[in-house]
Order: sequence, then C-alpha cells, then structure tokens
Amino acid sequence: MKRLILEMGSGADLYGMDYTNAAVRAFNDAVRHSSIILFRSLDLDHAVMNVKVTIGVQDPEQVDVDRLMAEVPRGNPQINVVFGGHNITTTAGENPTVVATCAIEAFVPDLSQDWNVT
Repeated sequence: MKRLILEMGSGADLYGMDYTNAAVRAFNDAVRHSSIILFRSLDLDHAVMNVKVTIGVQDPEQVDVDRLMAEVPRGNPQINVVFGGHNITTTAGENPTVVATCAIEAFVPDLSQDWNVT
C-alpha cells in the first residue's frame, strides 16, 4: 500500500469537556480538506483504500471510537486514539476547553505496475 493522502485537522469542545465531540470535529475538519478525484479518474473502487485516523486528546480513553468510525465516509478505517491535543483551563473554574487533533492517512494499493506516466 502507498500513502496517497495526509490531511490534518483540529476540533474543540468548548464547555462540555466531551473528548468525543472534539475528536469528531477534528476528524471532520481534516476530511473536509480533501477531495479524492483520483478514484473516479482511474475507475478505482473506494473499497481498496485503507484509512488510518489518528486522534490526539488528553484523555484517549474518553473517546468513543465507534462514533468516530461512523464518520469515515469511505474506505477501510483504522482509528487510533493517542495522548495529545490540549486541555485549556479557564480562570473561572469551569470545565476546560478540550482540543483534539486529527491526522487522516489514506493508502491505496501500489498501482505502479498498472500505470505508466510519462
């Protein structure tokens, strides 16, 4: 498999300290930056694409991976939630703002044998 795409995004939950909401927003921010016309242009099925999603938050165990999985529009997703992101404390003693980061990598089979670009 060859990596075709790398997109990054960030998302926040301002008041609820909801790591899943922040992660979903980060994923959606990243995925909205891409338009993969290669599949249509080369008549490739999206099912051949492997999608690796890495989410960074301060408390990875608080992220609902199944909810994130439902956000992936195409391909065969693999989701990893790791320590990262940022919690921004407030001076008023409220819940911190949760910031999540996201990297999306899309991989396709090596097609170099099938195509000759000159």
